[in-house]
Amino acid sequence: MTSPGDTTTMRTSSDPNRPQGGGPAARPAPRAGRRVRLMVSRVDPFSVMKVGFLVSVAMGIAFVVMTAVLWMLMGAMGVFDTVNELAGQILGEGSGTEFDIMDFVGFGRVLSLSIIVAVIDVVLMTAIVTLGAFLYNIVASLVGGIHMTLTDD
Repeated sequence: MTSPGDTTTMRTSSDPNRPQGGGPAARPAPRAGRRVRLMVSRVDPFSVMKVGFLVSVAMGIAFVVMTAVLWMLMGAMGVFDTVNELAGQILGEGSGTEFDIMDFVGFGRVLSLSIIVAVIDVVLMTAIVTLGAFLYNIVASLVGGIHMTLTDD
């Protein structure tokens, strides 16, 4: 890749100055990577908001799926039955009150709550990253931004 100000020329196979044969002189020298110093002086808050929204939606979906898998795993392990037995022993069999943990942590109720938490998370995370972009722009205008060195290997 050559830059507009690059004055180097490429030799073609018909070049009379090119050494003949497959010796070491015919091989081009390894090209060193370019180093470019850049500065991130401003970020677009709207693009940060879009990316933050998509990332938070993905995290919300992952949270809901994780909650469902964890609930099913706990059900398969018998955790809810064990809690019901323990509550029955604590309350006593003759107390007349029937305790069932599923009245409190049924699958539908837990999944609904996790969806509500995920939606709140999407709204809050999107607002926070957008606010962060605005704050970065203010700070970068004062101190100059983030300086980076990129290389082309």
